[in-house]
Amino acid sequence: MNTHSQDTLAAPATPAVAPAELPQPVSFTQAFWFWLKLGFISFGGPAGQIAIMHTELVERRRWISERRFLHALNYCMLLPGPEAQQLATYIGWLLHRTWGGIVAGALFVLPSLFILIGLSWVYVAHGDVPVIAGIFYGIKPAVTAIVLHAAHRIGSRALKSPVLWSIAGAAFVAIFALNVPFPLIVAAAALIGFIGGKRWPDHFRTGARHGAGARGFGPALVDDDTPTPAHARFRWTRLAAILATGALLWAVPMALLTAAYGWQGAYTQMGWFFTKAAFLTFGGAYAVLPYIYQGAVDTYAWLTPIQMIDGLALGETTPGPLIMVVAFVGFVGGYAQALMGPDALFLAGALAATVVTWFTFLPSFLFVLAGGPLVEATKEDLKFTAPLTAITAAVVGVILNLAVFFGYHVLWPDGLAGRFDLGSALIALAAAIALFKFKRGVIEVIGACAAIGLAVKLAL
Repeated sequence: MNTHSQDTLAAPATPAVAPAELPQPVSFTQAFWFWLKLGFISFGGPAGQIAIMHTELVERRRWISERRFLHALNYCMLLPGPEAQQLATYIGWLLHRTWGGIVAGALFVLPSLFILIGLSWVYVAHGDVPVIAGIFYGIKPAVTAIVLHAAHRIGSRALKSPVLWSIAGAAFVAIFALNVPFPLIVAAAALIGFIGGKRWPDHFRTGARHGAGARGFGPALVDDDTPTPAHARFRWTRLAAILATGALLWAVPMALLTAAYGWQGAYTQMGWFFTKAAFLTFGGAYAVLPYIYQGAVDTYAWLTPIQMIDGLALGETTPGPLIMVVAFVGFVGGYAQALMGPDALFLAGALAATVVTWFTFLPSFLFVLAGGPLVEATKEDLKFTAPLTAITAAVVGVILNLAVFFGYHVLWPDGLAGRFDLGSALIALAAAIALFKFKRGVIEVIGACAAIGLAVKLAL
């Protein structure tokens, strides 16, 4: 009876249901193969990834009930970082302790990292080949339409009151016209939400949920009334241990990079910059991309504006969180600057991609493993969400600015004084129609636009 006591979570006893209907306990090995598969099929951005997990874990496998799934998701939505990856980490942790969470979260990311390293190398080494150039000619306008669609999608869900619309508009003006740094916009929005949530709470309630209500899919391993397992109960000693371990996992690599390359070295600065970026990803990857752009393009010159757009296109076409675009940023920076010498360009890029991925995702694991017991202790709606609601509203304005930025560089590739690229404009318009009117998926739109761009370039 104790065979799986260390790596399984037994199904709860539910007298009203016949034992044959209960799901079988899931071993650590079974979970490992599922999380690995998920890492390779997690296309479609956070909404698509969450939908895949809901279908597989709630409906088909019944590892977790819908109510507990949504409860975990609501917590992950409040955190900076990719909510789908954090949700996988949370469920893995709930099922199989700390190592279950680490494996689930890591396998959500690793396939995308390896794929992006390969695609980034093809891009920087062979990007001037006519076929590759044609493909990216079609993809860039598609990305502009996709970002605009993201602003609309998030805005339609988040901007439920005139106050939130005002915050979004102010954020757009702040970053577009006044060049206010993204962290200050986030801080100001949080302060407005904190004050407004107390004085005018009705203006800061969005009622947004990913789920469709409490549908019954049968008993689950982690059901609505399943007691919180011992490892998921809050203990101060456990919290201290997690925070200390997280500090070491950040400090040791940072110290090694500093010792090898100096504090001003590119690898060290990548680690430091993407650590800061990891704490600013409220509202998803689109929200923090302007901050990454400011640092990677303007401050450090790791890549050019056009390369940044190309990197986002690659991120859209690969599985895993969209924030994995940081791996492209790191690879191009390490490769282009020959950080390990002219004879080790690929190695320099791969190391940079690995460094930025480590420092970007480490906080996501810590947030879940440290905060999970607090969430399990409440199993009700989380409180104090008004600051996050205001931040989400500001994020809409920031994403709209990103769409304007991409559109400017795609439609006027030589600057506003230069020519207007009619071909790119038509592709962007077609992509927008496909997304807004016909509700086509991101992968379909990018694939079609890539084919159109290739045809146009080969015909010229």
